[in-house]
Amino acid sequence: MANITKFEKRLYLSSPTMHGEEQQYVQEAFDTNWIAPLGKNVDEFEKTVATYVGVQEAAALTAGTAALHLAVKLAGVRPGDIVLCSDLTFAATVNPVSYEGGIQVFIDSERDTWNMDPQALEVAFEKYDGKKYPKPKAVIVANLYGTPAKLDEIRAICDAHDTILIEDAAESLGATYKGQQTGTFGIWNAISFNGNKIITTSGGGMFLSDDVEAVKKVRFWATQAREPFPYYEHKEIGYNYRMSNIVAGIGRGQMHHIDEHIAQKRAIYKRYKEGFTGVPVEMNPYVPCSEPNFWLSCFTINKGQAVTPDDIRLELAKYNIESRPIWKPMHLQPVYVANDFITLDDPVGEDVFARGLCLPSDNKMTKEQQSRVVDIIKGLFK
Repeated sequence: MANITKFEKRLYLSSPTMHGEEQQYVQEAFDTNWIAPLGKNVDEFEKTVATYVGVQEAAALTAGTAALHLAVKLAGVRPGDIVLCSDLTFAATVNPVSYEGGIQVFIDSERDTWNMDPQALEVAFEKYDGKKYPKPKAVIVANLYGTPAKLDEIRAICDAHDTILIEDAAESLGATYKGQQTGTFGIWNAISFNGNKIITTSGGGMFLSDDVEAVKKVRFWATQAREPFPYYEHKEIGYNYRMSNIVAGIGRGQMHHIDEHIAQKRAIYKRYKEGFTGVPVEMNPYVPCSEPNFWLSCFTINKGQAVTPDDIRLELAKYNIESRPIWKPMHLQPVYVANDFITLDDPVGEDVFARGLCLPSDNKMTKEQQSRVVDIIKGLFK
């Protein structure tokens, strides 16, 4: 390790990558004085993303979490209702169920993608069949780290049980499954533009659907459920969830570069995969019929190794390099410890969490910098 020096500037997991067009659209908002929420940038951003993904309509919101919340609300989730959710994910995927008083039942992952296991989902439907246990109101599936779940299988199961599917595509904008963009498999879908995502608006998200009336309802709820009167009248509880015209300008500029960002992320993943040849680790997997956006490159350490993910994380930190543990499964979170968890024999999510690590995947990382990351990790296995 003596020949590897500490990075002067921190090498981030995934930081925003700006280009210039973003400032032009933001300046346009200033020049026209459309600083308040809504305006041309919001309208055009919604149209651009809807067209890119391939849905009829989109509503730009303050966060992907807001999009998921309103999807849960559209599903009619009420206190005590059951929602089947991905277990290995960020809390924002499942927290909106609690906003409406629902109860999450967590579904374990499968090895092929680290995403919701269709077989475990079937087991959950067998248990929650409307007899001894209530029938689920919805299913929320997340596409972990930009890798599509087995979305056709999951959708078919939901259809067979007449249950609403909500797709959390927060991390997977631009990824495809059998040639179809993620963010289109659910009845209602959500994406995120958080600062570390494949494109960013600094913060924000979007609700996507072919259900035009649902998108209208989302826009209504997201603007405080204000009725169309000259005075302020409200018949329903609403939310302040609409995206600012300023940050939407950033998003418009970012959309010019989304395919470029995905190509860069794919190259990073491939370089890691090649660089770790002969090292006892496995990169985050995906099925051949899918094309991830490779938002984050991750790996698991092979069983039986003395080196742990935290050993690697702490070693990288010495060189000013950021890495991050895999999401801690929801059924292990103290806030959800009492919730039901459906798994087949061997809990996959727990294993991936125990042996996994997210690697630096920043678009701006040079080949030389990435090579140094690989060398540091290799050194721990010698």
